[in-house]
Amino acid sequence: MVSSRLRHCGRAWYSVRRKVMADAITQRSKDFAQWYQDVIRQGDLAENAEVVRGCMVIKPHGYAIWEKIQHELDKRFKATGHKNAYFPLLIPKSFLAKEAQHVDGFAMECAVVTHSGLKAVKDENGKTSIEVRNKLEEEYVIRPTSETIIGHFFAKWIQSYRDLPLLINQWANVMRWEMRTRLFLRTTEFLWQEGHTAHADHDDALAEVRRMLDVYADFAEHVMAVPVIKGEKTASERFAGAVSTFCIEAMMQDGKALQSGTSHDLGQNFGKAFGVKFQTKDGKEDFVWQTSWGVSTRLVGGLIMTHSDDNGLVLPPALAPIHVAVVPIFKSDAEKTKVFEACDRVKRAAIDAGLECVFDAREEMRPGAKHFEWEQKGVPVRVEIGPRDVDGGSCVIKRRDMSPKDKISSPLEGVGETLARLMPEIQKSLYDRAKAFRDAHTVKADSYDALKQALDGDGKVGNFVLAHWDGTAETEAKIKDETKATIRCIPLEHDGETGKCVLTGQPSKQRVIFARAY
Repeated sequence: MVSSRLRHCGRAWYSVRRKVMADAITQRSKDFAQWYQDVIRQGDLAENAEVVRGCMVIKPHGYAIWEKIQHELDKRFKATGHKNAYFPLLIPKSFLAKEAQHVDGFAMECAVVTHSGLKAVKDENGKTSIEVRNKLEEEYVIRPTSETIIGHFFAKWIQSYRDLPLLINQWANVMRWEMRTRLFLRTTEFLWQEGHTAHADHDDALAEVRRMLDVYADFAEHVMAVPVIKGEKTASERFAGAVSTFCIEAMMQDGKALQSGTSHDLGQNFGKAFGVKFQTKDGKEDFVWQTSWGVSTRLVGGLIMTHSDDNGLVLPPALAPIHVAVVPIFKSDAEKTKVFEACDRVKRAAIDAGLECVFDAREEMRPGAKHFEWEQKGVPVRVEIGPRDVDGGSCVIKRRDMSPKDKISSPLEGVGETLARLMPEIQKSLYDRAKAFRDAHTVKADSYDALKQALDGDGKVGNFVLAHWDGTAETEAKIKDETKATIRCIPLEHDGETGKCVLTGQPSKQRVIFARAY
């Protein structure tokens, strides 16, 4: 049995270890941007791909979170009738020219392939250089999004109203030549899904746009535990080439907004650009009505900035690659044998209860270091078992959503069911905490000075500001230029209150959400 003195020493060592390791993570209140980078590094999620400008390497733990996001969303897409397909990475440059608004929207972000083939050449000193060989007859754009190339193939596949609706989703990578990058949130290359659908009439297309917006909102709130606001983008903030764009907006812990998903009504714009025609029921010819919608790996960034704390990553159980980490504590070989047996029993019980569980049997690491590693990786529950616990038929449970000092003593008998019951509790705890934070930082402003003051919040954490707007692009642009805040959305759910624009005093139909954003 471990003596009380040994346990005290262990806790003391853990306390020192925690302080040393915690210093590796900047406090949110001191530098939120650096805190974000530190959490990613300490959680072993991703790193900058230094040899490829603006790109990132998603490490196994980070990619496992993305795989869970994919799995959960893919189920929802297929349940609503969509099928997965894959389209080329390279898009003929001429395709982008067919939809003027679209090319204008993405022109500065496009990477263009102009040549093929390489040749190694040695100079007189024997130094090798590489020459590009063949200039392409037509240049290719590395896809920033796929509306154009999918429009080309829709024109081949659709002839009659009987072919509609056509509901396609693609899981892919895209490239947008970003000037300022940040891991997960904005990188030159990133992973995403993009849905593309074609319909016989506008009403059916609009129903699809709203249906997929609802899918995203449900996923964000029930899987990510992130509360979101559904709304419509202003004309200035619409997707390039869309008739209208709808979005879900989430608040991060610094009070900034993160656009977490978009759903676009493309009207007949791409149908006309690519000749996607069909024969209607009455024998006439018409262009299809199209939609597109997507989310990306920025959702991982949203998870980090919504839930994590100064000790590192915090993950909701629904997206945690590992639900439970079991850590043994022992001193002698005799203690090790019985502690390991108990730990293995807990692991098997957790797995039988449908949880992903790891038994950390590494002997080169102290228990405190193990606890800290799993804490920084966001594992929802850590279980500690020592000789005294085994003798008492119990274990110690620590929840990631609670203070490290808080712990629960639980019987080993039925521990699998106990751990399984904790998961929805933690999921709800994280959602409720995030919603309470958002509600506390959502305020109304009825004058321009009040708007500017409210956006700043307390100087460290900003706000979502509900204010009236006259509906003009000129007013929107002036507020953005002077405050660096944008209209995040025109909320779909509102109280119907009319009023006067905070800047111009002109009539306003409803309040919109102003915020600074990522």
